[in-house]
Amino acid sequence: MKIAILGGGGFRVPMVYGAMLARAERLGLSEVSLYDVDERRLARIASVLEGLRGERDGGLAFATTTRLDEAVDGADFVFCAIRVGKLEGRVIDERVPLDEGVVGQETTGPGGLCFALRTVPVMVDLARRVAERAPQAWFVNFTNPAGLVTEAIRSELGDRVVGICDSPAGLCRRVAAALGRGPGELWFDYFGLNHLGWLRAARDGTDDLLPGLLADDARLAGFEEGRLFGGEWLRALEMIPNEYLFFYYFASDTVGALRSGLQSRAEFLLAQQSAFYAENGRSPQAAFEAWLATRREREETYFAEAHAAAGISEEENWEDVGGYEGEALAVVEAIALDRRRVQILNTANRSSLPFLDADAVVEVPCIVGRNGAQPIAVGEVPGHARALVETIKEVERLTIRAALTRSRELAVQALALHPLVPSVNVARRIFDGYASRQPELAELFA
Repeated sequence: MKIAILGGGGFRVPMVYGAMLARAERLGLSEVSLYDVDERRLARIASVLEGLRGERDGGLAFATTTRLDEAVDGADFVFCAIRVGKLEGRVIDERVPLDEGVVGQETTGPGGLCFALRTVPVMVDLARRVAERAPQAWFVNFTNPAGLVTEAIRSELGDRVVGICDSPAGLCRRVAAALGRGPGELWFDYFGLNHLGWLRAARDGTDDLLPGLLADDARLAGFEEGRLFGGEWLRALEMIPNEYLFFYYFASDTVGALRSGLQSRAEFLLAQQSAFYAENGRSPQAAFEAWLATRREREETYFAEAHAAAGISEEENWEDVGGYEGEALAVVEAIALDRRRVQILNTANRSSLPFLDADAVVEVPCIVGRNGAQPIAVGEVPGHARALVETIKEVERLTIRAALTRSRELAVQALALHPLVPSVNVARRIFDGYASRQPELAELFA
C-alpha cells in the first residue's frame, strides 16, 4: 500500500507518520510519499521523521518530492493538509474581522470564508490531478475549512473523498471519560457540519447517559466543553456543542478577549513555527526532540482565545491522546480491511439530515468499510440547530461558487449572510480588507 501526503512539510505530519508506523504491518503499508511546494519545510520535517523512525525502531520508508504527479502516482490513499497563504495568511484571516468587531478565527466566520476563497481553487486543481493520476485512490481531506473544502472537491472525486476532523471524536472521548466509560462502550448521537455540531445523546444500549451528565456541575467542570459553555447553557440546550460553537454563542466575549491585547492563535503559531523551521543542520534525533517540545507548547495553548473569553484557565497537565492522525488511519484501516467501524466524518448527506439535500457535506456518524463512508440517519434535530446548519450550509455554497467564479459579489454576499457579520457594509469592508492585504486573494478576484 502507498499513502501520499500533500502538504508533507506541515508541522503535524510527524503525528501522521507516527500513526502509520504503528499500523504499517497490519495495513501492508510499504510506501509513504511526502509532497510539498516548500523544499525547506519538507527537508525539516524529513529530518524529524528520521528521528521519529529511529525512536520507534520503525522500518517504514518515506520519500519527499516537490512533484505532485510523482507523489500521487500509484497511491492507494491520499492525505491532504495544505495552507494556501501559509501562516502569514492566517494572521490576516484572524486580524481583519477584529478591526470590525467581528470574531477572527481560522475556520469560523469571515476568517474561515477568506481561507476558503483562496483554498478552494487550489484544492479543486489538486483533486483533479489526483483523479487523473490515481483514480483508484481514496482522498482523505484535512484541509480547512474541512467540510466546505470536502464539498468543493466532490465535483472531482465524488464519494472517494472523506473529510476528517478530530473535534467530534475528542468531544466524545471527553464525555465518555466524564461518564466513567470508554468511548467504545457508548453510541454518540452527533450531528451538524464541520466545526458546527452538537452531541445530542450518549447511549449505553437504550439508556441515554447525557441528561445525568448535564445535571452534574462537578462532572461538567472536569472537561473542556463543560468549562467552556457552563452547565446552565448546556442544560438549556440539552446538548453539548462542539467547542467551535463557542464563537457563535459567545461572539462578543471572544472579540473582547482578543481586542484586549491577547495574542491571536495565528500570531503565536507563526512566531513559534518560524523558529522551528529556521533550525537546519541538526541531527534527526535533535530535530525530533525540537519538534516534540514545539508541539507540546502548541497543544498547551490550543483554544486560548476561547479560554480567555470564558474566564477559565489553561489545562496544566496536557495529555498526548493524538488527534486527526488517528481518525485518518482508522479510515484507512476500515476501508482497506473492510472493518465496518463507526466514525464521525464529513461526507455527502444522502438522507442523514432530512432537511438538507443529498449532496450537502455534513459531519455525522458513518459506517466505514470497503465502499467508503455511509452516513447514518440522524433524523430531526432541534430547531435552532437546524436553522444555523441551514444558514451556514448556504454560506458555504456561496463561498464555493465565489471562489470558482472569482465573483466579489458572491464573496461579499457569503460574508454578509454569515450570522457573525452584523451588516452588509461590514461584509464589504472585511472583504476589501482581505483583498488589500492578501496577494493571493487580490489576484484571484482582480
